[in-house]
Amino acid sequence: MNGGSSSPPTARHAELLALAGELRPELHRYSARLMGSVIDGEDVVQDAFTRAFAALDELEEAPALRPWLFRIAHNRALDLMRSRAVRAAEPIEAAYEVADPESPDPVEALMRREAVETAVSRFVQLPTIQRSVVILKDVLDQSLEDIAALLDLTVNAVKAHLARGRARLELINAETPAETAPRPPSPTVARYVALFNRRDWDALRAMLADDVRLIQSSYPLRAGRAEVGMFFSIYARQPPARVGPAWLDGREVIAVWDDPRSAKPSSFMWLEWTDGRISFIRDYRHVPYVADDAELILAADGAALGEGNPEA
Repeated sequence: MNGGSSSPPTARHAELLALAGELRPELHRYSARLMGSVIDGEDVVQDAFTRAFAALDELEEAPALRPWLFRIAHNRALDLMRSRAVRAAEPIEAAYEVADPESPDPVEALMRREAVETAVSRFVQLPTIQRSVVILKDVLDQSLEDIAALLDLTVNAVKAHLARGRARLELINAETPAETAPRPPSPTVARYVALFNRRDWDALRAMLADDVRLIQSSYPLRAGRAEVGMFFSIYARQPPARVGPAWLDGREVIAVWDDPRSAKPSSFMWLEWTDGRISFIRDYRHVPYVADDAELILAADGAALGEGNPEA
């Protein structure tokens, strides 16, 4: 509550809005690895900003926004992990002496590079506290003092968890099997891809459920066939994009190439289906940092290009 104060702190909201564009990619790099999924990580980022904007009205003093947002995202991610029963809990143990992680030696640099190059989904195999420390230090290059403040630890405890997390991550990377062969797309996704690449927007609109919903990052939620059908009008007015079926974090998704000549997809969509019709579209076109960390496994040749029979 505002406690009867005259007007909302619009200056604070303006500052937070200005920071959002700058900080969203970094918050996502943290949240995605903490959750083990770029999709779940973006949900955490979106929810963190929503909660931050609402909470600003109730704060008497403006916080330092950057660490405050990280704490909101961190706590929200922990809440989601608890609710999904995927948290690998580990008690905070007494810190033990480790080599100073700030020392700029080649071994230190190698461990940090390994963390940066590690697949997002593998971080979830670390206990939560180790996961947070390794991401904050080795991926985001935050100081030991800032990490300690965010996680309510001592600096020595941060050093201990960092050493254990790095050792465990190295073992995880060594034991992780090679990628499996891409699975074929489902008939519904194959049909969607074929129609999209033919730019048959009317046929795609016909696939929408009456109560379909569309989420595009920070844009307002769209609901209903008529309003969500405008989604395809955006693509119709722009240079032809190409889509193809893919897999991400065990989910079937649709990769999007804004430049059909590019080797790497620029974004992706995630569709949900009910009784053969599209009931939910999550479009990540406006948050390219999500695709940057996405470990998309593309479908086989032909299917990935949307070739094939688009018949119902």
